[in-house]
Amino acid sequence: MSDLAARSLKFGAAEGDAGVLRCDACPVLCRIRPGRAGACARYANEGGHLVRTDPALTLARAVETGGPVVAFAEGGWDGQILDPARAFVTGIGAGTTYPDYKPAPFIVGAEHAGVDTVTIVTEGIFSYCGVKVKIDTDRHLGPEAAPVRLKGEQVGHVTTAEYGSQMLSLGGVRHLTGGSKREGTTTCEALLTLCEGEAVDLTIDGGHAVRVQAGQAPVVDGRPEERMRVGCGSATVGIFAQQWLGHADEVIVVDDHITGVLSEHQAGKVLGMRPAGIRVRGRRSTPGRYFQVANPGLGWGGTDITDPLAIIESIDPKTAWPGLRLLLTSTTGEDALWCVLDAALRPVPAAMPEAVARVVARIGENCEPSLCSVVFMAGAGGSLRAGVTENPVLLTRSVAAGETRVTMGGAPVYLWPGGGITIMADVLRLPKRAFGYVPTPALVAPIEFTLPRALYQRLGGHMAEIVPVQDLLRGLGPSLRVEDWRPANPWPFPNG
Repeated sequence: MSDLAARSLKFGAAEGDAGVLRCDACPVLCRIRPGRAGACARYANEGGHLVRTDPALTLARAVETGGPVVAFAEGGWDGQILDPARAFVTGIGAGTTYPDYKPAPFIVGAEHAGVDTVTIVTEGIFSYCGVKVKIDTDRHLGPEAAPVRLKGEQVGHVTTAEYGSQMLSLGGVRHLTGGSKREGTTTCEALLTLCEGEAVDLTIDGGHAVRVQAGQAPVVDGRPEERMRVGCGSATVGIFAQQWLGHADEVIVVDDHITGVLSEHQAGKVLGMRPAGIRVRGRRSTPGRYFQVANPGLGWGGTDITDPLAIIESIDPKTAWPGLRLLLTSTTGEDALWCVLDAALRPVPAAMPEAVARVVARIGENCEPSLCSVVFMAGAGGSLRAGVTENPVLLTRSVAAGETRVTMGGAPVYLWPGGGITIMADVLRLPKRAFGYVPTPALVAPIEFTLPRALYQRLGGHMAEIVPVQDLLRGLGPSLRVEDWRPANPWPFPNG
């Protein structure tokens, strides 16, 4: 193992037993026998040396002609295939700075667009972390603030719903460290599995079971979801009002939040529609908009309704008329019923006219596919900053000012305003196998800070630890793997 390959392994001490090493990459302090790995499976004892079990990852941009990166074999690489100007060294496989008194594993110097830059590369051990899960469905998954469980252990809770999506907040330091050991390890398992893009089967107290996987459709009580709603009931009325005009005398769009009634709605009034006299249950808001028409559930429009006629409270004989054409539909168009009022003003189901069916189909056409999104969220304002600079608050201020760019495995992050360095990243924008864990329990995630060299010096950075990128790539040798840069991610350097 070369000196540069060992830069991320500035720890490990021999124990009394022959060949046993004490790994201090995290607070667990595993004693690792020769040929064995530690509890996290990230570090192993190889011939009396502590080594990473995964190679360090560098991402390389394709040349401007659009050709792919040419991968090289793990052995015998002479460093000429990979252009340093197109290389970005990520924190994946770099190692950690724990116990955080030493410089980051890799501090990489490079020139981009005439600017001398430095990228500080490490893997953070995050106890203060979690994921926010967006589930595109109208289905009611569980009451707000209800516990979310994996294998019976609470790993998070239901949070406030957003437009057309149910939201979960999972992880966080209270579940990782504030409960039982089993709760902590189960929470860590849930986070790691989701961050790696794999499926997790969750249950919600007072609600339903849901399978969540980033980039895949949610599965609620064993049923895959297909469509995200086009909008609330009121929005659906507004979007399609003109297309229903002349084909239906009344349209009711059933929705758990805002049920829309076309003839009462402002859209219907602007179009000059005749009042239909059909009053739906619930609390009337502004004209044509009703709240609380039913309870939340897995039925029409995220309600517990399976018979949409049940939401009709009354039909005014002074206003309604025999032959009145009534459409009831959900916000996704998956459920729809066509009725005609008989002589007694009772809705009688009938065959849906083709013109109306086309509009219902268009509702479905305008629904985006139902997907799960997983966003990793962590606080990087703690001790890992000591691996960047001797005066950590200067780094925090530089990040907040936009002078220092933060990435995770090369992927862009959203930086929360306010104190500290609180960041979020879409897990699907990170390379595969970007995350790990330590059994404290905590998640391990890559993080990189990129800034001009002159600024790094002003921040009190570890200038003596800077290694030119070409030397680092050559020195890592077989401890390095290279993958293509993802074009959708912005290049972190000045010419990006």
